Amino acid sequence: MRKLANIIWHIPFLGFMNALFTFLLGSILVLTVIGAPIGLGLIELSKFLLTPFSSEMVDKKHLKKEQNELWKSYGKIVRIIYFPFGLVLAIITIFQIVLLFVSIIGIPVAVILSKSLDTYFNPVNKKSVPRAVAKELESRKAKQQVEKYLG
Repeated sequence: MRKLANIIWHIPFLGFMNALFTFLLGSILVLTVIGAPIGLGLIELSKFLLTPFSSEMVDKKHLKKEQNELWKSYGKIVRIIYFPFGLVLAIITIFQIVLLFVSIIGIPVAVILSKSLDTYFNPVNKKSVPRAVAKELESRKAKQQVEKYLG
């Protein structure tokens, strides 16, 4: 019983370790220059993991930031090459989520990891933004869909 209590005590620390591991992996990829698009996305993911209740991950194309066409093309190539590695990271994260749902204390960390699962698959061109910005983007998308159907 004491061993279980010791494990449960360290669950919140696991969230910080995920953020640290993601940041370090992203930093290494940025230093290689070849993996820079993936590394920048993973660094943004680590920001999200440190402030999960006040931020969200969104795609940069929704933020209307101008990007170099060469950088976008390179990002697509890197995304294809990265997919097997992203799949492995996503599977590891899924196992963490399942194990965290075993205890009540681990459920908030599991929810955060489940929200970040798509970014593990594809971190290229992702950005961590405040939740208010993400809600406004969703609202604008909904208005566009309504306009499309109503004419």
